Amino acid sequence: MRGADSYSESLFTTVKLEDFVPASHPLRPIRTWINEALAKMDERFSAMYEADIKGGRPSIAPEKLMRAMLLQVLYSIRSERQLMEQVTYNLLFRWFVGLSIDDPVWNHSVFSKNRDRLIEHEAVTQLFNATVEMAKARGLLSGEHFSVDGTLIQAWAGHKSIRRKDGNDDDRPPENWHGEKRSNDTHESKTDPDSRLYRKSNAAPALLSYLGHVLTDNRHGLVVDVHTTQADGKAERAAAAVMLGDVRSDTQRITVGADKAYDTRGFVKECRALNVTPHVAQNLKRNGGSAIDARTTRHAGYEISQIKRKCIEQCFGWGKSVGPIRQVMVRGLAKVDQVFTLTMAAYNLTRLRGLAEVRP
Repeated sequence: MRGADSYSESLFTTVKLEDFVPASHPLRPIRTWINEALAKMDERFSAMYEADIKGGRPSIAPEKLMRAMLLQVLYSIRSERQLMEQVTYNLLFRWFVGLSIDDPVWNHSVFSKNRDRLIEHEAVTQLFNATVEMAKARGLLSGEHFSVDGTLIQAWAGHKSIRRKDGNDDDRPPENWHGEKRSNDTHESKTDPDSRLYRKSNAAPALLSYLGHVLTDNRHGLVVDVHTTQADGKAERAAAAVMLGDVRSDTQRITVGADKAYDTRGFVKECRALNVTPHVAQNLKRNGGSAIDARTTRHAGYEISQIKRKCIEQCFGWGKSVGPIRQVMVRGLAKVDQVFTLTMAAYNLTRLRGLAEVRP
């Protein structure tokens, strides 16, 4: 018998959001892990709102805020306005964030303002560190063999925003650059002053950019440290030294794989001073020759590091195809760092979920 095309709502319902989410949904383990990490951050969240204890309207709960920010990365949602729209009608998103069916959804501008509060207290950094601790507790990190690399993050600013720092071109049309050379020393973007003109190779155009740096563990390619800097020719090696300093051990020698851009005598010397063996790809075309010789390359571990270091591109590829770091929609180094760190935390969570299916 043909069913009737009718619609009627019940006055009351006892259905819970939990009932709409399949038991096998990939967000279920991620939400469990996130809730465990957020529970350990309770003191930090309390410190964030100590100044507001005298009064005022309650803000967005930081736990809900961070779960919503993760959803934005995991589901490639391009803006806060669109995120709030989807949380309004998407029951899965409401369940993940922690909103009931009847709870009102925040205004997108209020959401952005509360998100910026997290920067001062480094809440996103602590969440990222929690994902690393989860991997360590599950025995997924080697703690001995690492890879390091950086990637270009295009800034949310265009070439027309680049003007002279001394203001001598204020009466000149922004698109007219004929006969004038632009340089980071003399010019800056008025839209995003922290961004810098940078290009990865001579064949690529110079774009307003930042640089994101990651240190990954070679066992499963999980990210163990992140760093964001202004775009500079020496930033990759400087950031790598900082991250290696965070994971170094006085009692155990570790290795780090890297591409030819890290084959400089200064970086190799700094690695060895940190008790780190630099398994850097040899740049034989470099003036003066490679900083790595047969004392390093003759070992089997060097070849393994050169194979495993290419896995670092997976986190960059995921962050630019699924995540928002191909071109960030925020301005300023602090906000770009927050987006990059959150993206790498989300990448770790997706990797942990996949590894949990293989190793229950």
